[in-house]
Amino acid sequence: MFAEHDLRELVEFRAQAPVLSLYLNTDPTQGNADTHKLRVRSMLKDINLPQDVEAIQRYLDHEFNWSGRGVALFSCAQEGFLRVFSLPVPVRNLLHIGDRPSVKILADLLDNYGGYGVILVDKQGARVFHFHLGSLVEQEGVVGEEVKHTKRGGASTVPGRMGGVAGRTRAMEEQIERNMRDSAGFAVHFFEDKHIRRILIGGTDDNINLFRNYLPKSWQSLIVGTFSIPITSKHTEVLEKAMQIGMEAEAHMESELLERLETQAAKGSGAVVGLAAVLDAVNEGRVQHLVLAEGFRKVGFRHKENGMLVMAAPQGDGRELEYQKVYDVVDLAVGAVMRTGGEVIVVHQTEVMQKIGNIGAMLRY
Repeated sequence: MFAEHDLRELVEFRAQAPVLSLYLNTDPTQGNADTHKLRVRSMLKDINLPQDVEAIQRYLDHEFNWSGRGVALFSCAQEGFLRVFSLPVPVRNLLHIGDRPSVKILADLLDNYGGYGVILVDKQGARVFHFHLGSLVEQEGVVGEEVKHTKRGGASTVPGRMGGVAGRTRAMEEQIERNMRDSAGFAVHFFEDKHIRRILIGGTDDNINLFRNYLPKSWQSLIVGTFSIPITSKHTEVLEKAMQIGMEAEAHMESELLERLETQAAKGSGAVVGLAAVLDAVNEGRVQHLVLAEGFRKVGFRHKENGMLVMAAPQGDGRELEYQKVYDVVDLAVGAVMRTGGEVIVVHQTEVMQKIGNIGAMLRY
C-alpha cells in the first residue's frame, strides 16, 4: 500500500530523461479492467515515449490485479524506473510528463486519508486500529484484569475521595487505573510503531475522558476527535465512524488554518497568498506549510539551471531562453516544498481558497 516513504522516493527522484506519470480512476463504477485498459491506451496514444508507453501497458496487461479503486504509475524507461501503486480510493485521470514524477495527487491522498489511528477503550482493555487511505492496515488489542462490580450504592467507598463514583471500591478504582494505564502504554507503542499522527478515540464519554488522562501530553495533542461506539464493534463500523469524525475534524482544522493564513498574510507576518508570492517563497526555501486548493494547477516556467519557479519568464536580453515552460508549476512547487522538509496541505473548501488565489503558504521566517 502506498505510504509516506513511497512519496518521499518519488519526490527525490529526478531524471535526465522524461518521466511519464499516469493516474487512473479504476473504481468499478467507471467500468471493468478492459474498459480501464482502453482508457489508458486512449490517454497514451499521442505520447512519443514508446518505451514508457510499452512498460505501462505491459504492466497493466500482465501484472496489475485491478483490485483497487485507483492506480498511479510512474515510468522513466531510459533510467530503468517504474513504480506502480494500487490505491484504495479513486483518483482523477491525469497524464503528466516532466523530469520528475507528478506527486500532487498522492500528496492530497496522504494529507486527507493517510495515517489514522483509532483506539476503542473500556475499563478493562482497548482495541487499536491503523487505518490508511480508507482501509484497515492492522489492528491489535489488550485486555487487563476484569473489574468486578460491587452491589453497594451511595457515595464513593474510596477512602479520602469526595464525589467519587458510586459503588466503586478502592480495589476497583485501582484496577481501572492499572487497566487504563496499560491500555495507554499499549496504544502509544502501537501508534509510534505505525508513525501515526492523527488519533481518534471511541468509547463512552466517561471512559474516553479517563483514558485521556493516562496519555502523555505529546500524544493528547494528536487527538483530532472522539466518538461513542461499543468496544466490540466490527472494524468496518469503526472505519465508517472514524472517517466521518476525521473528515469533520479535518474540515474544522482547515477553516482555522485558512483564517490564520489570511490574517497573517494581510499583516505581512509569516504568510503569503497567491501563486506569485508563494513561488517566491518556495524558491527561497521559506515555506513550512504549503496550502493549496484541491485540483489547482497552473502553467508556469522553471529556470533551466537553478530550478527557480515563476509564473512568467522574464523578457529581454534573451532571458526568456533560460526558462522552460512547465505544464503544472504548482506540482513542481509541491515537490520543492517537500524536499526542503515542508508540509503540503490540500484544502477542499474551494470558495475560501478562491479568495486567496487557490494557494498560500505559512513561512518559516
